Amino acid sequence: MTDGTIATVPAEATPAAPPAGYRLEGVTKQYQQKGRAVTALKGVDLVIGAGEHIAVQGQTGGGKSTLLQMLGALDRPTSGRIALGDAEISHAKDGELTKLRAERIGFVFQNFNLIPTLSAQENVEAALAPLGVPAEERRNRAAAALASVGLADRGAHLPAELSGGQQQRVAIARAIVKNPAVLLADEPTGALDEETRDEIMALLERLRDERGLTLIVVTHDSAVAKRADRRLYIKAGVVTER
Repeated sequence: MTDGTIATVPAEATPAAPPAGYRLEGVTKQYQQKGRAVTALKGVDLVIGAGEHIAVQGQTGGGKSTLLQMLGALDRPTSGRIALGDAEISHAKDGELTKLRAERIGFVFQNFNLIPTLSAQENVEAALAPLGVPAEERRNRAAAALASVGLADRGAHLPAELSGGQQQRVAIARAIVKNPAVLLADEPTGALDEETRDEIMALLERLRDERGLTLIVVTHDSAVAKRADRRLYIKAGVVTER
């Protein structure tokens, strides 16, 4: 079932960050686990062009989540270099990484991660709070983001009053409201039925095209992966292209 008619928001209402891609050079990540070193990523060399749609697949524990954390500036590599456009991630200070995440990277998760006591409008507005956006502008931008995902008439609803597909649309609106350069999606359709999965992927692809987003989707679903420009596979920390 379709969750709502998708409205088109004028481009001038939602100016996007300049397009940006990634460059990874020799990226290795090791963790200490029960007193021994575990290598999650092994010497990854990778270029992701600005505006590309990339799918990432692989076995559980193979390094997919670690790679997404690196790309999302949530963690640093043990060795090697990661850059998002002209922004260095691998050796940046904590404050710089926080600013980078807040301004340039949007996140979408399998389980939506909405605050249950806040309305859809308030959940989307919350993404703008770290940026110091004035209250009226937060309201206007959140309303425009909800309209762009087909939920212009659902802003007052709590997450529990929305379907799974609608909740994911709210999560996408929250990710794009700050006009990021990159959208990182971790199993964004994993909790949805096939019809809703296709609707959500079509929405992500439309937003990518309209906004020039770099879209990176971690997925176990081959039907989702096949929609990407390129497919990466991670096994035991090694990244290959399929």
